[in-house]
Amino acid sequence: MIDDLWYKNGVFYCLSVGTYMDANGDGIGDFKGLLRRLDYLHGLGVTAIWLMPFQPSPGKDDGYDISDYYGVDPRYGTLGDFVEFNHGCQQRGIRVIIDLARLIRQKAPERLASVV
Repeated sequence: MIDDLWYKNGVFYCLSVGTYMDANGDGIGDFKGLLRRLDYLHGLGVTAIWLMPFQPSPGKDDGYDISDYYGVDPRYGTLGDFVEFNHGCQQRGIRVIIDLARLIRQKAPERLASVV
């Protein structure tokens, strides 16, 4: 039962992949850069990494307008890079949490006629 409550004593580190660490020199953080810093985060005592949206997005809502829930934005690497990052976290006992907001978009009505 105690294992089910791991989050109560967990040390969470929330980050945006694109602003954390750049491994390929393009000025945008990526999963390879994040993987390189896992030992540092582990040394800080981090037990869970909370990732802001990293999926492909048209970029109209700070990444929360996800266009492909199964993909990785090419600026941050590949799906393989994400898997490698997850394996690195698992080896260090760090859990990965993904911030995922499913947006339900509905067309706003032009104007509702008032009922008299």
